[in-house]
Order: sequence, then structure tokens, then C-alpha cells
Amino acid sequence: MELIENKTFDRERALYNIQDTVVRACTFAGPADGESVLKETRNVVIDGCTFSLRYPVWHAKKYELRNSKLDEITRASLWYSDDGLIENTEISGVKALRECRNTVIRNCRIESPEFGWKTTDTKISDSSIVSEYIFLDASDIEIDNIDFNGKYSFQYVRNLVIRNSELDTKDAFWHAKNVTVMDSVIKSEYLAWFSEGLTLVRCKITGTQPLCYCKDLKLIDCEMTDCDLSFEYSDVEADIRGHIDSVKNPRSGRICADSIGEIIKEDSIMESNAVIIADTRLCER
Repeated sequence: MELIENKTFDRERALYNIQDTVVRACTFAGPADGESVLKETRNVVIDGCTFSLRYPVWHAKKYELRNSKLDEITRASLWYSDDGLIENTEISGVKALRECRNTVIRNCRIESPEFGWKTTDTKISDSSIVSEYIFLDASDIEIDNIDFNGKYSFQYVRNLVIRNSELDTKDAFWHAKNVTVMDSVIKSEYLAWFSEGLTLVRCKITGTQPLCYCKDLKLIDCEMTDCDLSFEYSDVEADIRGHIDSVKNPRSGRICADSIGEIIKEDSIMESNAVIIADTRLCER
């Protein structure tokens, strides 16, 4: 492979359409303020580089981005790019990673208000992410061991698996389909409204009015803290270890907890026939 090393680039499309190349210890910044410096690349390894220019990696095929830093000026850093590995890298700036396919992200620190929109086949592990809107309308995502902080997360996603993670968020999983979260902590107000096929396994859930208007909702061996007005109008099968503050008008299914502070069955706009059991001795476990 060709090697480009220890150089500075700031002009428009500085390394446009390079192929079979290692770009090492280079700086992408300067007075020319050029966009799209690595657009339309093929089989490129970017190692130990710093970026302060907009739209650097677009329409790339088979790329690796390692040991690098993309600062807050690096707007919309990775778009329309396929078959990528991003490792040991710090990514800042808005709208990172959009409409990309088959991306593996490992040991990264990411801070991007709109991250991962409309992506497919994304795998993330051992990383920290701050994002106001993460993975909007994305599909086929696998996440393991992330520390996430955001607001309107994983909305309209399809086919998502999360393991061993901490999610501090709000309005997570709205309108999401086919999502499984295992062995994780979820702090969220209004969790997963209008979701379909959400399964939570051995999770710790905190926050007001969770899991309402859900279809095919399952909770297996979970804990709920400060969760009031839970499960309104949901079709749910839930096994809760410990206490639920209140349950309101679940539509169908079965909810079993060690204790429930209040069971509210009033002012329902639809039939609410779920079985609610607030006694450990009556729960089949």
C-alpha cells in the first residue's frame, strides 16, 4: 500500500479518490478550510490523524479510522460510507456517521448531537457516547458495553441489541421495533412509548411513566425504581423483582412484581384486562 505520512492538508478534496493507501500522522486543517478531504476513497487506512475540516470521509469504501481525533469543527464527518472500522478514536462535531453500512466501532469516545442516523449494520463496543439524537431511523445495530448520555435516543430503530451498558436518556426507543436490552441500566423518562417487540432482560429501569402504548412488550427479571404510571395501554408480560410505584391501565398480558404501590384502573379509553399480581408468593418464577 502507498504511504502518506506526516503531512498537512487543508485544500478542497485534498486526497480525493485515493486507493490502497495508509494515511498516517497527518493533519487535516488550515486556512484554506477545504471540505471533503478524503471523499470517494477505496481501501484506505487512516491512522493517528487529526481533523478540523468539514465532511472529511464521505462515500468511502472499506476504510479504517484508528487512533485519530475529529474535533468539533469536523461537521458531518462520516456519511454514505461502507465497510468501516473505527477504533481508539475521538469523534466530535454534529451529524457524525449518517447513512453508513457495516460499521464497527471499538473503544471510541463520541460526542455528536445527531449520531448514527439511518445507518445499517452497526456494531459498537467499549465506548462512551454523548448524543442528543442517536440512531434515528437506523437498523441492525449491536451494542456492547457503552456508557451513553443523551435525550431522544434510538427512535424508530429496527433490530437493535444492547448488552452490558448504561443509558442515561429520555424518550428512548419510541416507535422502535424488535429491540432487546440485556443486563443494562436504563434511566429514562417516558421509556419506549409506541414500541413493538421490545424485550428487557435483567435490566434496572428508572424514570416516570415508562413503557406505555407498547405492543409485544416483555420484561424478564427486571427491577424498576421510581417508575410511576407504568404500562398504560400496553400489551405486556412482565416479571419485576422488587417494587413498582404504580401501574396504570395496562391493556393486556400479565404483570408480576414483589409489590406495587398503586394499581390504577380508571378513565381508560380502551379495555384494560391485564392480570396484575403484587405478591411474590403468587408469581411463578
